Amino acid sequence: MTLASAEPVIESARQKASGSSFYSAMRLMPKAEREAMFAIYGFCRLVDDIADDGIGTRSQRHDLLVGWRNDLDELYSGQAPERARFLSGPVARYGLRKQDFLTVIDGMDMDVAEDIVAPDLKTLDLYCERVASAVGRLSIKVFGMDEGPGFELAHHLGRALQLTNILRDIDEDAAIGRLYLAREYIAAAGLAIGDPKTVIADRRIDDVCRMIARDAHSHYAKAAAVLDKRPRGRIGTPRLMGAVYGEILRQTEAVGWAPPRRRVSLGKAKLIAIVLKHGIFG
Repeated sequence: MTLASAEPVIESARQKASGSSFYSAMRLMPKAEREAMFAIYGFCRLVDDIADDGIGTRSQRHDLLVGWRNDLDELYSGQAPERARFLSGPVARYGLRKQDFLTVIDGMDMDVAEDIVAPDLKTLDLYCERVASAVGRLSIKVFGMDEGPGFELAHHLGRALQLTNILRDIDEDAAIGRLYLAREYIAAAGLAIGDPKTVIADRRIDDVCRMIARDAHSHYAKAAAVLDKRPRGRIGTPRLMGAVYGEILRQTEAVGWAPPRRRVSLGKAKLIAIVLKHGIFG
């Protein structure tokens, strides 16, 4: 995707996020910070599309990600490659770190290299670190948080959110040959590792998902502990994200993961209530 200016990327990110929990959280922020967050989100969508759209060979998609690495090198050396120009302002204004952008690309490259099927816990944690917690480290710069508590928050909240998304998307992921549930938990439930669609068709998958949910809850609790100390910065936004996705996880647990599954989404009234409690007054 080649764009001539910042606005198309940011506007596209805004439209894609519209109506989502992410968008609700972004609306709490002042315009400059909000636009910076949409720039980060836009970058993530661009590289995620390379990993997930299935267009081209794995080698070709890897080369596209290498192109983004090169663009970031130019951007941070004082040049402004056209495709990455929309990041120039946020990088300069908020001190966004190049390494965190590169780490996000590392995560996308994991999906490009092979379809991830039942990774071990160490690999699953590395994946969450790259595709989620690295985004959190970029975000806390925009929130104005100090790196100590900010990076700790990014570590735990990023993992909590990513694990929640994994638990919501097991059917969609299996449809493209992926299964992000930890192999240790699959084995503990007495399941054999095989074709993702076959694995998730077994009722024992509910036990596997509840083990993942337990880990997610642990990360939510640790993220909340950071926020409860009231660190410097705009902590209302990450607090809201944790509250919304934590509620999605709790409702999904109530429904369960045994087939046939139902994807949980929060109703408008529930979302508004969470925003009022955690976003504005939290």
